Amino acid sequence: MGKTEALRLGVKAANLLLTVAFAPPCAACAAPLATPVDGCVCPRCWSAVAPPPRVEWPAGPLADVAAAGDYSGSLRQIVHALKYDGRRSLARPLGVLMRAAGRDVLDGAAYVVPVPLHPWRRLRRGFNQASDLAELLGPPVRHWLWRERATAPQADLTAVERRSNVGGAFRLSPLVRRTAREALRDTVVVLVDDVRTTGATLNACAEVLAAAGVREVRALTAAVKALESSS
Repeated sequence: MGKTEALRLGVKAANLLLTVAFAPPCAACAAPLATPVDGCVCPRCWSAVAPPPRVEWPAGPLADVAAAGDYSGSLRQIVHALKYDGRRSLARPLGVLMRAAGRDVLDGAAYVVPVPLHPWRRLRRGFNQASDLAELLGPPVRHWLWRERATAPQADLTAVERRSNVGGAFRLSPLVRRTAREALRDTVVVLVDDVRTTGATLNACAEVLAAAGVREVRALTAAVKALESSS
């Protein structure tokens, strides 16, 4: 028996053992996973991820935006599993989708910058999902932004309330040294987050980077939510 065949049989046996012993459910649809060693989301849910909807982008500091899929159905559940259930292994397959969907946005980018969590929220959650996603996109990751004000969750707010909620909430990180500030000048930077809805958070972050001298700010997210009005 060759090594390849032995490995295949070993994986098959591991899947069978895990399925029989634990019957782990898919993190998106809760159906039992047939091949748990392949990940915590079943192939059917991954294949059900819908393309991103066309969402009119409001005028602002962002030059270009892209998203991997529609924030509905299985992708919504996958993002929730990453963000709220701590399924950090989902960042890798989401990163693959984001790289494919954001090829043009990433092209020519010097750095990717994750949207920061407030330090207390970061401490409670244990990680920043935007940082996990940013690490998988290719360009060097720079934590240049700081959320200095703990804002209310955006999910239940209107577009106007969202803009007010994040207004003045971000600034350049106090940990950024002068040499790093010089490095960001006249560069192309891509902001990274898990979900884009009205774009209020991304625009607020982009304004800080633009004021610091970044030549062009773009944005890439795992999902985008279709709204009746994106303004």
